[in-house]
Formats: sequence, structure tokens, C-alpha cells
Amino acid sequence: MSYFTRMFLAATVRISVASVCCLGIWFSWKAARADWLFREDSVASLRAAIKLVPDGWQYYMRLAQLDREHAHVLLETALKLDRYNAQAAIELALQEESEGNYSESEKLLLGAFAVDRTYVPRWSLANFYFRRDNLPAFWMWVRKAAEMPSEDMGPLFELCWHVTPDAGEIAKEVLTDDRTVVRQYMSFLMDKDQMDALATVSPRLVRVGNPEADRAFLLEAINRLVAANDGAAAEKVWKTLVQHGWVLGDANLPNNKEFNREPLPVAFDWNLPEYPGLHSWPGSSGLETELSGEEPENCIIAEQYVTLAPGSYSLSYSYRTTGIAPGTGIHWQIIDAKGAVVMAESEALSSDVQAQANWTFSIPEAVPLQRLRLAYQRTLGTPRVSGTLLVLSTKIQANSER
Repeated sequence: MSYFTRMFLAATVRISVASVCCLGIWFSWKAARADWLFREDSVASLRAAIKLVPDGWQYYMRLAQLDREHAHVLLETALKLDRYNAQAAIELALQEESEGNYSESEKLLLGAFAVDRTYVPRWSLANFYFRRDNLPAFWMWVRKAAEMPSEDMGPLFELCWHVTPDAGEIAKEVLTDDRTVVRQYMSFLMDKDQMDALATVSPRLVRVGNPEADRAFLLEAINRLVAANDGAAAEKVWKTLVQHGWVLGDANLPNNKEFNREPLPVAFDWNLPEYPGLHSWPGSSGLETELSGEEPENCIIAEQYVTLAPGSYSLSYSYRTTGIAPGTGIHWQIIDAKGAVVMAESEALSSDVQAQANWTFSIPEAVPLQRLRLAYQRTLGTPRVSGTLLVLSTKIQANSER
């Protein structure tokens, strides 16, 4: 090969490489320019982006949202460019449905599900059959949606609620053993104030859930039931947690009777409010409380919800005080949880040596939920208490009928 031939071939290669590089730069510039126009997010900028990159299906999708007059054609184009684009198929199905083309809409939605088995196509089909009043198909796709749950299934449960405001029927149709689904359904029931259904579903979460992940949620469910004055339901859920070892709880009342466990954030364990001038802490020796003389004149030292049937009971308790005179205002109380009415009150607590006391009280009919409270209320004519209180143990027993 002659020298001139070699030079010609080398020059040709260099020109070809330069041309390819120029084309790459040109196409890269077009792509970058189209992306910039896409982010500008106007009808004009999106049309300009499409001129630069005609196969950019996402540009057609966004333009269809802004240009409703041409949405049908734009969505068809997006789906032709990417036949696996489930979102384009769903959007086009909604367009077809709005135009009365129900068969074509159904076909597109089923096609979206065929290429994308995630939650959105299932949810979209459930919505479609709901609007078409096809309840067998609706419930089928609701169940399929629940098999692949999203992070927010509230809208799906709301749709079910429009079909039937029967929480039990919805649970029967929709709930799986997926803890995510059960938790979200319980949240939905709380929002709907469906306390009976909440109590029924809660044990299911204990069965399929995870103690570390779901314990706090179930304690909140108990608190919601207590707030609704449904003591029986709240107690049922609480006992389920205890029986399955999700929480430490006592068989007898009150729970945590010796205050030797840190209280759980639940109504069936001790609530120990803090006030300026009053501080309480549980420990191996019992509940210790310091009152500085600056505490409120009326305040709660410790409180726990209990569910006692109508009848006569005794609270036996062991305690000791330091610097607290007799009759200055520390009492045990039993309170109607719903009406916040004090139904009975013990003698004032005051003893410089360890004392064992017994207080008898009665629970009337129609008071299914009560609060056992250790409270301070300054007695008229006395200064505010300044001293310490130690409660070593407590126990409630039913008095036998004579």
C-alpha cells in the first residue's frame, strides 16, 4: 500500500470518528435540551421537547395532563412508544371510560395489569368495577390489591366502605395475613370510630404481626378503645398481648401492683404525671414520690384504668410517708372513667412507719370502666404537702357476698 493511500485512509478514519463524535454531541445536546424543556413543564415547552426527542414517551404523558383536549391521542402515542407502560394504559383507560368506551377501558386496564402486577393496576381495576357497579369483579380486584399492598391503603378501604359500611364484611373480603394490611385496616377503623371492629381485628395483628414493630401500635389501639369507654374490648386486646408474651402484665388488678416495672404507655398500666414540685418514679422498692410544697393543690400522683364488674372490692396497700401530716390530702380514689366522677375515696395516707391499709369500695351497675387513682388535693386550712411517699404494693380483691 502506497504512502498516499495510507494517508487517505487515515484521514478518512479521522473524519468518520469526528463525525460520530459530532453526532453524539448533537444527540446529547438534544436530549439535555429536551429534558430541560420537560422540567419547564408548560404546554409549549413539552411540545418543543417532543420535537427534539419524538420517542420520549414521558413527554407525551405529561403533555396529556396539561392538554386535555388532545390527551387521548397523546396517551395513545405514549403507549405505542412503550407498550409496557402501565401508567399510560391506565390514563388512557380513564380517558376511554370518560368517553363512554367501557369495553376498551376495561381492556386497557387488564393490559396494564398484565405488564405490571403491582398495586396501582389492581387498585385501578377495583375502582373501574366499582364505577360500573360490578360488585363480584370489584371484590375480586380489592382482594388482589390487598395481596400487593401499598403504603396507603386507606382509599381502598374507603371504597369498600362505600359499598358496605360493615367493617366485619370488609375484613372478611379484604384482610390477608400481611401485617401491613391488618395495621392499615386498623388505622382505618380508628379513623371511622369503629371500636367494636377494631377490637375484633386487633388479635389478628398479634397473630401475624411482629412484637417489636407492632406492640406500640396495639397499645395505642387499646388506648383508643379505653377513650371510647369500651373497657371490655380494651381488656380483651390487652389480655391477648399478655397471653402471647408481647407485654408483661399481671393476672390480678391492679397491673404492675408493686411498681417494679417501668410503666408501659397504655391505660392498663400506671400513668405517673409530672408537675412542678412533684416527681414520682417506680423501682424495686415501690413507687417513690417527692412533693416539694410547690406542687399543684389538686394533682394526680398515679393512675391506672381497671375493669371491675359491679360489686364490693377491697384495695390493700402497703406504704410509708415522711413529713406528711394526717389529713393533708393524699387519697386513693375510684373514678367512673366515662363521667370522671369520684365514686369512692380512701382515708388520707400518712404513716411515718411502714403501714398496711385496707380500703373497701363498691362498683355500681353501668360503670364498665374505672380509674384507680392516687391523688393529692390540699385540704382546706393546711399548707401544701412537703415530704415523701413510698407505696410498696397494691392489690384489689373482690369481697365475698355474705
